[in-house]
Amino acid sequence: MPFAQLVIGPPGSGKSTYCDGMHQFMAAINRKCSVVNLDPANDHTSYPCALDVRDLITVDEVMEQENLGPNGGVLYALEELEHNFEWLEQGLKQLGDDYILFDCPGQVELFTHHASLRNIFFRLQKLGYRLVVLHLTDSIVLSRPSLYISSLLLALRSMLQMDLPHLNVLTKIDNLKNFPNLPFNLDFYTEVQDLNYLLPFLNKEQTSGIPGPSTADTLTAQSDMDVDPPVSKFAALNEAIVDLVQDFGLVGFETLAVEDRKSMMILLRAIDRAGGYAFGGIEGANDTVWQVAMRQDAVTMDARDVQERWLDRREELDEEERKAWEQEANPTDPVESDSHGAQKAEVPNMGPAASGQDGDGDMEYLDDMRKFMEKKEDKKDSRVKIVRVKKEE
Repeated sequence: MPFAQLVIGPPGSGKSTYCDGMHQFMAAINRKCSVVNLDPANDHTSYPCALDVRDLITVDEVMEQENLGPNGGVLYALEELEHNFEWLEQGLKQLGDDYILFDCPGQVELFTHHASLRNIFFRLQKLGYRLVVLHLTDSIVLSRPSLYISSLLLALRSMLQMDLPHLNVLTKIDNLKNFPNLPFNLDFYTEVQDLNYLLPFLNKEQTSGIPGPSTADTLTAQSDMDVDPPVSKFAALNEAIVDLVQDFGLVGFETLAVEDRKSMMILLRAIDRAGGYAFGGIEGANDTVWQVAMRQDAVTMDARDVQERWLDRREELDEEERKAWEQEANPTDPVESDSHGAQKAEVPNMGPAASGQDGDGDMEYLDDMRKFMEKKEDKKDSRVKIVRVKKEE
């Protein structure tokens, strides 16, 4: 019963970057992982590709032979993959019980109304894979109410279309500091709270005619100057869309800064809970309820912590992390030991922001996860090679 993530999202949301970062992170915790590229237009992958759909069909071939454009070529290629699913099945058999990351194309038609990708996912499920759909969205959508509402609709439609365990993720959350201040705290957007509070800002954006991100200060100042602010001609449609999203009550968001170790750790734990990996991986029956309960007590971070880390105190915490990272990378420093005198295992950094303020807790959690996975690997065929990522000097 292998596990897999189905990474979807619009173009530019960071799907390939996520697959590369998660592949490295899983190698750091000794979880066997392989990446499968399902995007026939992706001719340059930053990760080691265990299986590539371009070996079966490419967009360039389809465009030339069928006289189609890029979008039509991708749709045609996915239909061909669906009709030749045996090719994918044979390739996956060679990967054994590896944890699979499927890097999917970015055309939104594929995960909103086109049937081929959905049918491929369901056939993977019949092969025994425990699947989790990961819908990535660039956090820049928070800078404009209209973009945020559109993203909610896209996420909702994708959840209804895929009909699988599903997580929505706001990527590049560490870039939020570069955009204007949000009118609400981050948890308003991640938890999709009462969207009626967003309607005045959406109305002001539509009637102002000013392109670009909207700031809370600008909208408030304009509201104070307008005794009777103009009403958008889309006001009724805005209310209907807001009511639709809230009536379903399905959409919520996790957050991700792909270069931050703690952020990756927390997201992976959420994915493991959604897909069932948290209950023992492919040998889940061997874990007791108490083992599972103990693993759930690891470090967590809610939207308020994310806001403090990447918005309110970013400069201060960046400096602390930089110092901690330099100290950790210094080979002359003595090896840190725990309370019992045992040396802690080294964990590779995911980037300059990888050593968080709560670094000791993170290291202990990663150390426990590493040991847990090594115990599982000892029970398997010794011929399987575990890939380890070396710590950068």
